[in-house]
Amino acid sequence: MSEYLLGMKRLEFKRDEKKQRVTVSCAGSDVSVYSHCAYCRHCTGVLVGKRIVPPPQSQALNEVRSGKASDDNLMNAAMLFNTLIRDGSAVECSDDDNRGFSTRY
Repeated sequence: MSEYLLGMKRLEFKRDEKKQRVTVSCAGSDVSVYSHCAYCRHCTGVLVGKRIVPPPQSQALNEVRSGKASDDNLMNAAMLFNTLIRDGSAVECSDDDNRGFSTRY
């Protein structure tokens, strides 16, 4: 299920506790949040409680590109993203055309 809030698409998590998997419906199929949304340029945030938290990968990537941080920051950002997914309930997605995954890197 997806809904729009202030022009941004919200994709609700589907949790499979048995397989330790979290998926969302993206471009007509279910995809893993950990392996797709984490690396997709359309992911603009994670809904944790009532707050939208921006993906830490975006800021880390900008810092690495500008020479302000090392590649290790990307790994730390990915681990923080996984924590947000564990605590969150949905992702905010800017893919209004429903084209699906587009690499962030």
